[in-house]
Amino acid sequence: MMKKAVVLLSGGLDSATVLYYARRRGYRTYCLIFDYGQRHRKEIRRAVRLAVRSRSPYRTVRFSLPWGGSALLNKRTKLPQNRAIIQTVIPSTYVPARNIIFLSFAASYAEAIGANAVFIGANAIDYSGYPDCRPEFYQALQKTFQKGLKTGSEGKAIKVHAPFIRKTKGQIIKTGLALKVPYNLTWSCYQGGRKPCGKCDSCLLRRKGFAEAGATDPALKVKGRIKRSKD
Repeated sequence: MMKKAVVLLSGGLDSATVLYYARRRGYRTYCLIFDYGQRHRKEIRRAVRLAVRSRSPYRTVRFSLPWGGSALLNKRTKLPQNRAIIQTVIPSTYVPARNIIFLSFAASYAEAIGANAVFIGANAIDYSGYPDCRPEFYQALQKTFQKGLKTGSEGKAIKVHAPFIRKTKGQIIKTGLALKVPYNLTWSCYQGGRKPCGKCDSCLLRRKGFAEAGATDPALKVKGRIKRSKD
């Protein structure tokens, strides 16, 4: 019987790559897509397209965080642009406890369908400094799954896989290109416009990654850089 894995799929570059990474390793992938009141729905639509393209069953989980606390939840809050990304400074785009919430849903789903793995495309090298993207968080979470789940109490703990946690964005992209990830379907920008803004943290990190990989970003047909929109 084919082993099963739950994949957290945002529609972005890293999550798309980890989806194809899990499939290459022989997993039957089940995607979780989250609609949690973020600034735009474009990334959700891209996630659905990626799930369908990879022939992975998917579920969209809808919930709200009415207390806000992030520029990604409040359209009236200005997004940081063209900032020097300092990983010790947590930006306004941090969503309180987001990955804890997402991974709790993933653990529940995994137990319900008999999956023994959860995959997430978290990265702690080229990232915005979110505390829930660091290796020590996933080490602690693994212990939580071992202690707090039925599978863990039975000695069959669900394994949390974050295979790109110590890789650069360029290394992730090179992996994805080898896996034939359809990067043209992905959306990284925090804005939901017709084209990526080229100024937010996510756009800057994506541009850096394609430049390091020496590859053309198929979403824009531009090698190693992102076109900036006119103000």
